[in-house]
Amino acid sequence: MTEQNPTIMLFREDLRIQDNIALTCAVERGSKILCLFVDDEKSLFARGSAQKWWLHHSLKALERELQNKMDCPLNIKSGSTQEILHSVIAACQADRVFWSRRYAPHQTATDKELKASLEKIGVKVVSCKGRLLAEPWETLNDGNPYRVFTPFWKRMKAHVPIDQPLPAPKSAHGMKLPTSLSIEDLRLLHSNSELCASFHANWQPGEAGACQRLQQFFVNGASNYSKGRDFPSLSSVTRLSPHIQMGDISPRQILFEATRQFELGRIDNKNYTKFYSEIAWREFSYSLLYHFPSVTDEEFRPAFKHFPWQDNRAGQLAWESGQTGYPIVDAGMRELRQTGYMHNRIRMVTASFLTKHLLIDWRVGMKHFWDLLLDADIASNTLSWQWVTGCGADAAPYFRIFNPILQARKFDPDGDYIRRWVPELSQLPTSHLADPWLAPTDILEDAGVRLGETYPYPIVDHAFARVRAMDAYRGLKTTPS
Repeated sequence: MTEQNPTIMLFREDLRIQDNIALTCAVERGSKILCLFVDDEKSLFARGSAQKWWLHHSLKALERELQNKMDCPLNIKSGSTQEILHSVIAACQADRVFWSRRYAPHQTATDKELKASLEKIGVKVVSCKGRLLAEPWETLNDGNPYRVFTPFWKRMKAHVPIDQPLPAPKSAHGMKLPTSLSIEDLRLLHSNSELCASFHANWQPGEAGACQRLQQFFVNGASNYSKGRDFPSLSSVTRLSPHIQMGDISPRQILFEATRQFELGRIDNKNYTKFYSEIAWREFSYSLLYHFPSVTDEEFRPAFKHFPWQDNRAGQLAWESGQTGYPIVDAGMRELRQTGYMHNRIRMVTASFLTKHLLIDWRVGMKHFWDLLLDADIASNTLSWQWVTGCGADAAPYFRIFNPILQARKFDPDGDYIRRWVPELSQLPTSHLADPWLAPTDILEDAGVRLGETYPYPIVDHAFARVRAMDAYRGLKTTPS
């Protein structure tokens, strides 16, 4: 019997061995398998500095899992994926490549070109589902993509099965390239050792860390998810987003476990339904990205092409550094800079402040988040910024302008979140923590706060900013398209 040619499993944003359809199919072929990761930075959306840290450690975790559970080494290369694949194929005589599908416009274009170049030399490419519960072409409205979330979610619930995730393959005939790099050779780690220490204290990248965090959520946060997820000082969110983005865990694993917990009566219908809807929102974002690829740099609503964005460099720098004078905004921007993460409620508040209080282009904020977020995801990041701005599909209405003072009082009522990230205000009474510039002089002195010195005055008045933003939004109705 003639031995089959080797198979290549190309890892990208699916750095796990459980519920990895492409890996399972590659192993089931029965030939020798070469597991390969290529660090290819030829992208319009190259990874930000925070995500490079995560990638390093997620790759280390994948390398351990492959070796310990499948007796299969991970091969590492850096450069053009197309050039490297052709070189590796020539060296090992592989005749089949498996990978998980990607959906961003630059990714689909790259993969289409790559597939054509491989098939031209007789190599079959097998692309598999992995990043989504449903492919963008599977959830349509009479053949057309949904533009509104609620009907999209209803169809998804009705037609997308919640299948049991695949187990990890037990073993494989792994191959090791003599020219494989080490993960350290990729030089992914951020040079800021203090930031890396903060990341290490808060995160455990990789498959095991993802599974552990999911179980912790069902013990500590799921019972209060629907309400508690809006309060940044509570542990009522999963904090799984960096794991999902890097593919340490699949959405099917997450939803299957949530459904199991619901069926066991460990979480109620209200919390389960809200949790499911958040997974569906990510799916909706990818559907929009796939069907409307220009949204990565253009507004979904054409009228916004005429929006009077302001060139406000000073305001932008104050926002990025957490020095706006609005404590809830500054707390969020500092959390982002120090941990690579920001609570979702605060993401909305900070994004609204940039685009509506300062009238700074949403693309400026999107790029800043992209560089600093561990969970930077092209679909979620882009569509969420457009949602808050009001220029996206099914977007927040233009008159929804988050009041940072009221948001702080409502969602950080005891001031725990602000005190943690804006320590110079930590001695202020809670009643003045949301708007310290209105506190009496003696209260400020007792708390050691000197406005304009230890903490800035607000860089813009909320009432003025709201009126200005409303005028700008209303002006869109009379601007020619």
